[in-house]
Order: sequence, then structure tokens, then C-alpha cells
Amino acid sequence: MTRIVYVNGNYVPAEEAKVSIFDRGFLFADGVYEVTSVIDGRLVDFAPHADRLDRSLGELKMAWPVSREALREVHEELVRRNGVDQGMVYMQVTRGVAEREFTYPPSSTPTSLVAFTQARELVDNPNARTGVKVVSIPDIRWKRRDIKTIALLPQAMGKQAARERGAFEAWMVEDGHVTEGTSSTSYIVRDETVITRPLSHAVLAGVTRRTVLRLMAERGIRLDERPFTIDEAYAADEAFLTSASTFVMPVVEIDGRRIGDGQPGPLTRRLREIYIEEARKG
Repeated sequence: MTRIVYVNGNYVPAEEAKVSIFDRGFLFADGVYEVTSVIDGRLVDFAPHADRLDRSLGELKMAWPVSREALREVHEELVRRNGVDQGMVYMQVTRGVAEREFTYPPSSTPTSLVAFTQARELVDNPNARTGVKVVSIPDIRWKRRDIKTIALLPQAMGKQAARERGAFEAWMVEDGHVTEGTSSTSYIVRDETVITRPLSHAVLAGVTRRTVLRLMAERGIRLDERPFTIDEAYAADEAFLTSASTFVMPVVEIDGRRIGDGQPGPLTRRLREIYIEEARKG
């Protein structure tokens, strides 16, 4: 059965989906996106994803394409039509179709919404059992990383660099400090304290990060929100990353240096377990 996708009000087979060559997402990467995970056929953390979408749209002075309620219905309908038990729903909003001019078109120009599903094993991910390798790369992105835009070429280049070095992810470094992963939030653990960078224009406000920090607070797990250096990461007791597609993922090696004993750490394993428990509550 072909995958069904959503394009501006219509559910169509993926091979029939089309957007205009004059769409500003195609011409300028003038758009934003969100990825919501699915467990047991249910959306995980949809509300905070919608909140972050609202912020991104606001920062770019872009209108919502549909209401929040209608957007959730699109997500749920795609999950249903494609029979997704575990995986993700990707959606993006662009400023729509207009003549190619750098300035924004009139506010009356309708925004464009597309969405599709990806089936993937999220809960029993084999990488979570072994941990993953990370490499460090320079952070070459723009200065508004808090907006979840579709302009992801630097991240794609970083992810490719990681693959070519035999790693799962790349952690980007600026002024000696880790900002974040190419598609994830970065953490280290020292003396049973989780350390992660505070929110600012320098990093994306991760939805999974938000939930993990809440679960930590509820269980009395210590948190230190501050920048950390790549050298601190090398010397950490544990390290991990979070994202909608990986949940809490142990990091066991950075730039060829073993982290801790080279196995997923106990605190990281615990955080993954409680996150999945929370996600499955629906």
C-alpha cells in the first residue's frame, strides 16, 4: 500500500503529491517544521510541538495554515491512514507560493502545509542498548537557532560528516562549548548531575528536552543548566542526547574517546525508561 501524505487540504498517495516551484520553502527555505513521534498509534507531546510551532511562526511573521485542532486532526488521520504504530509525523509550513522576491509577499498570501509519516522502531531501538558514537564539528549555523526552520543544510553537512567518521551524530561546538547535535539536544552527566545548555537563541528548545527535564524534576534528579566544553564531555561519567526520533539515546564515545566505561550509563538508562513510560500514558 502506498504511503498517504497531506498537501494543502488533500490526502494523496505520496507519488502524486506536488508543490509549486514558486513555493518560498523551495526557493528560500522560508518555512518551519515539526516532527512528532508516535507510540502505540498515538501522538507523543503534540501540544508542546504545537506551542513551538506557534513560536517559530510568530518569529517569522508567518500565519498558521490551519487551526491547532485541525492540525492535530491531520496528524491523527495520517497515522490512521498509514497504519503507523511507531514512528513520526513530519509537518512543515512555508510562506506559500509567490513570485520570487526576497521580501515577504502580502499577508493575504496563504501559507502552505504538507505532512507525512515515517514508520520506525522507537521503543526497542537497538542503538539504545549499545549506545552511539558522536563526533564534534564546528557550529557554522546562523544566529537564530531557536527558530525551527527548514534551512537545514549545515545540519545535513554535519550529519554527513558524522556518518563518514563512523558516528551516529555530530555535536556542534562554538567557542569551545557544545551547542547541540545536528538534530538533537546534548547532555553530559557528572557526579549524578545532568548538565545541558540553557535555552537561548543559540539552541533549539527541544520538546523531548522539555519533557525529560520535567520528569527529572519530579524525581529529584539534579540538573545544571549551563554550557559545557567538549573537553568536559570527554571526561563525563555519562553522555546522552534527546530528540523526538531517538527519545533518550546513550552516547558512549565522543571523537574516539570512551565515555565512562563505554556502556550506556545507569542514569541515562533510567531516563529513557521513564520517558517511554510517560509517552505511553498518552
